[in-house]
Amino acid sequence: MPFEPSSRIPPLPGNDCRPGKPSDARSDGFAGGCISLIVLLIEIPVALLLGLTSVIRGWGRADEHTAASPMDWVPILWLGGFTLGVLVIAATFLYSAHPFAGAVQLLVAAIALTFTIAAWHDQYERAHPPPQPTRAGMPPSHHVRDGQSPVSMKSNFRACLACG
Repeated sequence: MPFEPSSRIPPLPGNDCRPGKPSDARSDGFAGGCISLIVLLIEIPVALLLGLTSVIRGWGRADEHTAASPMDWVPILWLGGFTLGVLVIAATFLYSAHPFAGAVQLLVAAIALTFTIAAWHDQYERAHPPPQPTRAGMPPSHHVRDGQSPVSMKSNFRACLACG
């Protein structure tokens, strides 16, 4: 790589030190679009498979909504791992001078992160159901029957003891 000491312009990488030629440091948009399309064609079936397995795992628990069950972390971790993998691919593309492919991967990662947060929220709501509503804001009392006050219950109890 020849360098003239009288030149004040530093040489650009990959263009044989000729100022008229554009630099090869960035690739063209066509290559980035092709790479992005190939990676998307791989990621779409993986994402569909993750969604399908999450739905199939949830079918067995369709009738479990009566009691609070612990959080199921498997779909959250699967989707989080997929999101992390897409982020690694996006960082690799951005580092290797494919900005279009990297931007598409960042968009896919944002969508995957949205699905990950939605899965976490669904599991959190399933594991922490809202409390049952009570009458007039009073806490539920298990020793009082409907329509009977605690005083009348006490007098009924005394009456039963006196009879027996």
